Amino acid sequence: MENMKYAYGPVPSRRLGMSLGISPIPEKACNYSCTYCQLGRTNHMSNQRQEFFPLEDILEEFRTYIRDEVPFDVVTVVGEGEPTLYSRLGELIQGMKAETDKPIAVITNGALLYDPKVREELAWADIVLPSMDAFDEASYKAIDRPYGKLRYDQVMAGLELFSHAYRGQIWMEVMLIEGANNDEESLQKFARQLERIRHDRVYVNTPVRPPAESYVQVANEESIRRAVELFGGISIDMLASGSFFSEIADPYEAILSIARRHPMNQFEVTSFLDSRKVADKDAIFARLEADSRVTAIPYKGIVTYRVN
Repeated sequence: MENMKYAYGPVPSRRLGMSLGISPIPEKACNYSCTYCQLGRTNHMSNQRQEFFPLEDILEEFRTYIRDEVPFDVVTVVGEGEPTLYSRLGELIQGMKAETDKPIAVITNGALLYDPKVREELAWADIVLPSMDAFDEASYKAIDRPYGKLRYDQVMAGLELFSHAYRGQIWMEVMLIEGANNDEESLQKFARQLERIRHDRVYVNTPVRPPAESYVQVANEESIRRAVELFGGISIDMLASGSFFSEIADPYEAILSIARRHPMNQFEVTSFLDSRKVADKDAIFARLEADSRVTAIPYKGIVTYRVN
């Protein structure tokens, strides 16, 4: 579509299927300037919430997509910075919910969750994907480089409060960086922090696109495997490449191996099968549905497969 300012895609997501993106904030408007950010250094550093663009303009653009019947699986509020800085986020989510029954997801750094108003607005989303890159004040400042007044303990307390009050799904994402937060001691600290946060799944990620700072390096495979084991999580990169489960030749048995450790949704299964160049995906899904060891759990149009 041409001349779209706030909506983009749909684009394929390994976690969410075909994702229709909604960006309610200007480029690089953020309260972090993360060392690994693929957008480069933040040039609009702020912790002040604003209505950067008129709410009705964003909703009207969204309605245009709906009218044109563009197929998508989920609406993802993300943008090129931190979406919770949009001061009318709650109204935006509610407005989109009035137009579609597809799930609304929000990808956030979680920094503003100490604010009760932000927690209240974010609660309208169906899925919230907060990032966790640090485990104490020193690592927080070194990796996330937050806006001056933000403090690690305050941010984590907000995330913890939100997680226990929120009724939707929380998909945590831990970003591992070589030599910064991927040693055993750091991973143990992450694990203890995750125990305090109610969550439905944990994704382990590492920078795969050019980062803001040239010294940022991809975490080694061994530490990613260890994090997956320790957090009960799943590696986004290894899921897509199939490398984590390459020792299991049969694709169906490989999927069961993953799902025993961490439930997989339909899009993650599809991504994995694509990585194995499996032609008849329908047959695999039929086996999952018929397998007495597997429970298929629908949530907002997304089916997750769990091995009993």
